[in-house]
Amino acid sequence: MVQPPGRGKVAVLVLLLVGAGLYAGMAFSMKVTDQPEFCGGCHVMYEAVRTHQVSPHANLACNECHAPETGVSKIVFKARAGTKDFYQNTLGDVFDVIHTTDKTKDVVNDSCIRCHSMTILNVSEKMVEAKPYCTDCHRSVPHMSKLPISERRVADE
Repeated sequence: MVQPPGRGKVAVLVLLLVGAGLYAGMAFSMKVTDQPEFCGGCHVMYEAVRTHQVSPHANLACNECHAPETGVSKIVFKARAGTKDFYQNTLGDVFDVIHTTDKTKDVVNDSCIRCHSMTILNVSEKMVEAKPYCTDCHRSVPHMSKLPISERRVADE
């Protein structure tokens, strides 16, 4: 059976349009779910978002620090973390304080290094060996976590 001329081009065009639509939708959803407004939509995250908004990193999206930078690793990380958070906050115990795991500590540390690489050149290797994570010394920078909750500026809101 002979196909009419141009039918293959139409199929390729349709596939390209569908692919472009999927890519645009995925890029849009990745951008929206990186923002503090999305993260703060869950009541468990309210304090983290508010303390972030008054921090030196307020101009950054949440996932500029809390997810791998780009690519498939970011998609996989966000899907796993989002699924875990949804399950934990819907069917599990809701924690008063959000704790990091080794995996999330590595991701945050990589983000610190990516943005502050020149500063890190001035940190001695002995210090890096003793305290391998940036937050070992700079824990209060993004979310004022060294202050008791009752003393944080958002406590009286």
